[in-house]
Amino acid sequence: MLGATHSKFASLHDVELCTQAATGERRAFGELVRRHGSAVRGVLRRMGAQGAEADDVAQDAFLTAFERIAEFRGEGTFAGWVRKIAARLYLRRLQRDRRLGAIATEEIEDEPDVGGGDADAAIDLDEALKTLGPAERLCVTLCFGAGLSHSEAAEALNLPLGTVKSHVKRGLDKLRTRLAPGDGADLEGRRGNG
Repeated sequence: MLGATHSKFASLHDVELCTQAATGERRAFGELVRRHGSAVRGVLRRMGAQGAEADDVAQDAFLTAFERIAEFRGEGTFAGWVRKIAARLYLRRLQRDRRLGAIATEEIEDEPDVGGGDADAAIDLDEALKTLGPAERLCVTLCFGAGLSHSEAAEALNLPLGTVKSHVKRGLDKLRTRLAPGDGADLEGRRGNG
């Protein structure tokens, strides 16, 4: 019986699951958590949250999404919506912990230098993101991982738009160098932020 219920929800589209969850069907929302939980935790880890903290914020994000599920209109993806909720919750946690002040005032010359590295080495994105300065990692992850525009990231971080754009540009330049030396892959072209 449980397997039949699970397969019933597993075959539904996210929007259909959201509609059912809005009527109080907790198992439909449970399927959304199952589908998107690891991606939300991944975005949070890329923003700088460590293990248990990423899990806690992801759980809070899904609780918030469940409470506000009627607000989801299906205009974007559920995954993008819940990632934005998670990113904003994590930023509030950073602000509460007063760690954001150190990131916002970080001096450019204090950021780690990212060398070209061995072109033959297999380097994954998570490791490459760790080489960015905290402000660059946060801005790049908000704009590309959580799907915020530059303007939304600036508002969430309480930073000038130009500062966010600079952090994103420097971060992407460093990631290009680190991940694809000589390749010049256009990461920025994937997202038309402004």
